[in-house]
Amino acid sequence: MAEILVLYYSRGGATAELARQACRGIESVPGASAKLRTVPPVSAESEGPAKPVPASGAPYVTLEDLRTAEGLLLGSPTRFGNMAAPLKYFLDSTGSLWLSGALAGKPAGVFTSTQTHHGGQESTLLSMMLPLLHHGMYLVGLPYTEPALLRTTGGGSPYGASHVAGSQNTPQLGAEERELAQALGRRVAALAVRLAAAGG
Repeated sequence: MAEILVLYYSRGGATAELARQACRGIESVPGASAKLRTVPPVSAESEGPAKPVPASGAPYVTLEDLRTAEGLLLGSPTRFGNMAAPLKYFLDSTGSLWLSGALAGKPAGVFTSTQTHHGGQESTLLSMMLPLLHHGMYLVGLPYTEPALLRTTGGGSPYGASHVAGSQNTPQLGAEERELAQALGRRVAALAVRLAAAGG
């Protein structure tokens, strides 16, 4: 069974919902399973550290989760056109995996959420791709053969799945946003299964 790690950071719930939809897509692929994980928030030195286990939602990720995964979906809300600090903080801790080449040759996709259409979705997706390229992962996007990419008036990009929360900052995804998040999960999972069958 090819286990795909779906790793995200979410504050308002929209990125978490994209992650859940990506898991649905993964689970629809024979021979693939999804593992949902999150990262703790970062805090100033004067604040207390994050509790070792989140009060609710997905467990916190470990380097071992990342090392043993056959594929990765990575999600973050947009912070000034970039990924959120907690996700970047975790990725900055993956030097040992880079040194050993543990992620090289594994497929990965990215997803994000913003409040507005022009809130930096594509630059955030690209920012998440950079460390994955350094790890030697195969990047998987959403081609225009996905019909929802042509129909969407909300989120969705060739670079990855996304959501536009709007002025009410709603975490509820539109139909095309759900469809595209599931499609991204399916595409990463299907490639992971094919690579595993071919021996890497």
